[in-house]
Amino acid sequence: MVPPWVFIDAARLVSKARSPAGERGSTLGPMIRPATPDDAPALHALVRELACYEGLEHELTGTPQDLNQHLFGSPRFIEALVAEDGGVLVGFAVYFHNYSTFLARPGLHVEDVFVLPAHRRRGHGRALLREMARIAVARGCGRFEWAVLDWNEPAIAFYRSIGAPPMPDWRICRLSGERLARFAQSG
Repeated sequence: MVPPWVFIDAARLVSKARSPAGERGSTLGPMIRPATPDDAPALHALVRELACYEGLEHELTGTPQDLNQHLFGSPRFIEALVAEDGGVLVGFAVYFHNYSTFLARPGLHVEDVFVLPAHRRRGHGRALLREMARIAVARGCGRFEWAVLDWNEPAIAFYRSIGAPPMPDWRICRLSGERLARFAQSG
C-alpha cells in the first residue's frame, strides 16, 4: 500500500515543471486562473465529479453556497484555481495554508486537484500544480503538500514524475461528523 502523504520542496517543482506550452498566458497551454464567485456552481459540479471518480459521492454534502462562502467570505478558509479549456471549466485545485513547526514556515496544502477525465493528459493538472507551486514560493512557504489515494496509480506516477514521491512513514488520521462532535464534547 502506497502511503497517502506527498511532500515536495516547492521551488524544485517550479523549476522541474517549466514548459513553454504550459506557461501562463500562452495560447498553447491550459488557461489557469483564480476562481471567482461566479465559478462556484461549476466548481461544485467539478467537486461532484471528483467525488464520483473516487467513489465517495455519498460523502458529498456541501453546496455551491458553502463553497462560495469558504472561498470568498470572511474569513476565507480556502483558495481555488480553475483550469479552462475553450471557456469551460475542466479542472480545479483547492488549497490552503498550513504550518511547519520544524521549518517555522507556512506551507501550502492542496485539498483537491482534479481534471475531468476527457481533458487529462493535456497539461491542465501540471499547470494547476505549477501555479500553486509558484504561489507557495512567492508566499515563502517551506512545503507544498497533498494526499493521494493509494489506489490512484496514474496520479502517483504523475506525482513521482514531477519529483513528489509519496512519503513512506506518514498516514492521515481523521475525526469527522459524529466522532468529531463526540470527541470535542468529551471530558
